[in-house]
Amino acid sequence: MTRIKICGMRRTDDILYVNKYRPDYAGFILTDGFKRTVSRSGFRQLESRLDKAVKRAGVFVNEPPENILKYYAQALDVIQLHGDEDRDYILKLSSACGCEIWKAVRARTSEDIEAACLLPVHKLVIDSYSKANYGGTGKRVNLEIIRQAKITKSFFLAGGLSAENIAGAIKEISPYGVDFSSSVETDGFKDEKKIRDIIKAVRSSK
Repeated sequence: MTRIKICGMRRTDDILYVNKYRPDYAGFILTDGFKRTVSRSGFRQLESRLDKAVKRAGVFVNEPPENILKYYAQALDVIQLHGDEDRDYILKLSSACGCEIWKAVRARTSEDIEAACLLPVHKLVIDSYSKANYGGTGKRVNLEIIRQAKITKSFFLAGGLSAENIAGAIKEISPYGVDFSSSVETDGFKDEKKIRDIIKAVRSSK
């Protein structure tokens, strides 16, 4: 079964929607300076209301590892790295906490994905490439790049996915999971109907 992650939790309503429709993971942007960033106190409040069956993923961009370990790791199931983190950075994190570690790949080429497979992480998040942004652009990733790559790790597909195109993407490349953020929003905020519809589309896909 394809796993589902809804990213960018920042309001109580977002948590209520996730608790109702039960994706496998809920993501929180925990590095400052991004549109969907939540504060440390905001994260604690939201996370405390999230159903225990939904795994917590913290998304970080070039965050000092000591900050992750001190303030967040104990409340997370997954640390998702979306910046320029290298092998040494990842090893420092993994040696000090029990979280799964995922690495996002802004894929321009198949070689980008294959290089990420060599990193000491549990899973990849394959996203579309943007020179200006580290993710959350809503731009669809080129599936041909993924098909051509020799992928040796489980991966989530992200970028420009919708209830209309997700079944085809799953059938085409069989990802471990799919990751949604802007595609389940209206006017910049999570939309209950879009969350419901996209989860239904994934779970009914074959």
